[in-house]
Amino acid sequence: MIDRATTFVSTEWLAARLGDPAIAIVDASWYLPNANRDAAAEFRNSHIPGAVYFDLDKVADIRSGLPHMLPSADQFAVTVGQLGISETQTIVVYDGAGLFSAPRVWWTFRVMGAKDVRILEGGFPEWVAEGRPVEAGEVAPAPKAFNAKLDAAQVRSIVDMRGLVADRSVTIVDARPGERFRGEQPEPRAGLRAGHMPGSRNVPASSLVADGKLKSASDIEAAFAAAGVDPSQPIVTSCGSGVTAAILALALGTIGARNVALYDGSWAEWGGAEDAPVITGPAEQ
Repeated sequence: MIDRATTFVSTEWLAARLGDPAIAIVDASWYLPNANRDAAAEFRNSHIPGAVYFDLDKVADIRSGLPHMLPSADQFAVTVGQLGISETQTIVVYDGAGLFSAPRVWWTFRVMGAKDVRILEGGFPEWVAEGRPVEAGEVAPAPKAFNAKLDAAQVRSIVDMRGLVADRSVTIVDARPGERFRGEQPEPRAGLRAGHMPGSRNVPASSLVADGKLKSASDIEAAFAAAGVDPSQPIVTSCGSGVTAAILALALGTIGARNVALYDGSWAEWGGAEDAPVITGPAEQ
C-alpha cells in the first residue's frame, strides 16, 4: 500500500527545501514520439533549481533493443550516482506534463532500493504557474554513491507474462488508450501488432489523472471497478513501453493494492513478438 499523503509533496513543501543536501530533485520528463517535445532541451531551457535530468532512454538497458528497459542494478548505480543522487536522500521527481512519466521514475528508484521517493504534485506546470523560481543551463552535480539493489518481485518479464496469460493467475491491466487496447488504432511505434494480451483489462492511465494530478481515491476505485479489476488480487500493469503502467501501479497502491508488479517490456515487447498471442476488441468478460 502507498501512503498518498507522504508519496506526494506540494510545490510549497519543495520550495521551502531548495538547496537542502538531503533532497535530490529529479526532472523525469519524457514524452511519446508523437508529442514532438524534446524533454532534454526543455530541461536545459528551464527547470527547478538544483534539479538533474533523468533521461529514461539513457538510464536504461540500451542493449535490449526495447525502449527504456530497466538497467542492471550496477549500471543504475553508476549512472544515477553520476547524477549526484544517493539512495539515502529524499528523492523528489517531477515531469513537464504534470503527472505522466514521473511515476515511472518514481517506480524505478523504488525498485532499485531508494527508500524515500516522492512525486511533486502538479509537476513542473504547477511550479511554473505559481511563479516559483527556475533556472536554465546544463547541470554538473558532484557524484555520489548509490547503493542499488533490484527488487525483482516488482518486475515481470515476457517469460513471466507468457505464463500469466496462459494460466490467468493474475489480473493484467493495460494503461493504453482504449482505441489501442481494442486494436482500433495503430501503435505509435512501427512494427507492433494492434490489440492486447488475452485476458487483460483496460484502465487508460489518462482516466486516472486530471489537471496533472492523480484523481481522488473514489474516482480511482471506480475506474478499476468498471474494468473488472479487484485491487485485493495480484495485478500486473502494462502499457505501451512501461511508462504509464507505473501510473496504474501508483494509483493502485494508493487504494490499498499490495501485490502489484509492472511488465517492463509492455506492448513494445509483446506486440513485437510474433509468437505472443494478441486479440482485438473489448476486454473479455
